Amino acid sequence: MMKLKIAKHVADSAEAHALFFVKKAVQFSSVLSEEAELQVAKVLEEMSNGVSEDLDIVEIDGHKTIFVNAAKECGLNSLDLLRMAGYRLGLRAKQKHYKTVKLLLADAADEQFKAILHGLYYSDYSFKKYKSNPKIDFCVIFEIEADARTKDFEKIAAEVAVEQHYIGLCKNLVNTTGSDLNPEAFAKLAIQEAHCVPGLSITILNPRILAKDGFNGLLTVGAGSRFEPCMVKLTYNPKDAVSDKHLALVGKGLTFDTGGISLKPAKGMKEMQSDMSGAAAVLSAICAAAELKIPLKISAYLCLAENRIGSGAVLPGDIFKAKNGKTVMVDNTDAEGRLVLSDGLCAAVENGATHVIDLATLTGAMVRALGPYITGYFTNSDELVDLVKNASANACEKFWQMPLDSEYANELKDYFADLSNIGKSAGAILAALFLKEFIPDDVKWSHWDIAGTAFTERPWKYTRYGATGIGVQTLLGIMREMSEEKEPSEKDEEA
Repeated sequence: MMKLKIAKHVADSAEAHALFFVKKAVQFSSVLSEEAELQVAKVLEEMSNGVSEDLDIVEIDGHKTIFVNAAKECGLNSLDLLRMAGYRLGLRAKQKHYKTVKLLLADAADEQFKAILHGLYYSDYSFKKYKSNPKIDFCVIFEIEADARTKDFEKIAAEVAVEQHYIGLCKNLVNTTGSDLNPEAFAKLAIQEAHCVPGLSITILNPRILAKDGFNGLLTVGAGSRFEPCMVKLTYNPKDAVSDKHLALVGKGLTFDTGGISLKPAKGMKEMQSDMSGAAAVLSAICAAAELKIPLKISAYLCLAENRIGSGAVLPGDIFKAKNGKTVMVDNTDAEGRLVLSDGLCAAVENGATHVIDLATLTGAMVRALGPYITGYFTNSDELVDLVKNASANACEKFWQMPLDSEYANELKDYFADLSNIGKSAGAILAALFLKEFIPDDVKWSHWDIAGTAFTERPWKYTRYGATGIGVQTLLGIMREMSEEKEPSEKDEEA
């Protein structure tokens, strides 16, 4: 595991130094000797001429120095470029088996320092649960010279460590096979995690309770599996929580999705182990919030089921009554995520949430619309638009607002039931409009369709393969912003 050492001054005994640069300018390091500045200027000139390249190692002032391009990639914001720089540096240091690498970052702003740390942590993640002879990761100690910023940097590093721990939890859950992580196993793991975090309480709603309370979406979807569905509810309500705000998170937790009777094609079905990415992100986010002591009341609902073909499986054409009393025609058993989410949304509203965010690998239509790099989101609230935009930019997770256009809602009308679970066009929009049926007008709500961004089968940014952990950091950013009590404006006071 990677280690950090932050100090006012760090001795020059490290095996290598690292310098971040943009074009011909060194970033964050104003303490180079005159001779070193000339050496560095020559290297950067060679970089611009293509003689040298990113991550080349050059002797500067008697030290092996890794030159890291902090503006290499296209299409990323400045913070994400730094994350990528930190990520590549971490991989390079491990590749060269450097035990210690010194970073001169005293001139970095807080967010820049945080971004580099996130990148270093991402380079350290690996999932080896199923390797028979896993290689032991080489441990690199990054020695960070912080000068007068030492205390600030130590605080930031502690927060980043917590965030990355829970991003790792999210990724580990998603990367675990569907046979190993069934609904019961997921619920047990959630209990273990909750008991490790002070201030978190947890309740499991088993099938008997679900049936008694009218949560029929989960029961309908999970009827074909030998593993019973359940809903996991977590609550964090600190004494210093801001007043009048209660954020509820709802996560789709299909631990495996065969499509049911409306069977999916074999190609790509193994990726359906990631169909619980929303629940994994929600569990990770509320645990991180509690450990970071964010002063906000938060509840989380993990809607856990397995969509298999079995003797009791729901049939296309079956109708069930949802928690809010509306009847639903199951036209397609592979449009099951919205059915389990309906239970979580109703539970969140019933428990007094003022703001609700749901996360789900919900539609192939979203993947076709935005591809694998951008998460599409829908909302009924301008406030949540601003929160998502700000938090996602700081978290380096790209989001794009999709239209929640009620003109499409007619497609959800059914001859025999109140609602059909599919329509004929605009699949992602119709899925969001279906979910909106379970949200009262006075509740601020946003639906995040992470179908394209939760799992990758090719290298993407700082994920080589598998789960990306998408959503955890954006949720934490929203929680932090919501937890800040705003002073009333003059307009508010006049009103």
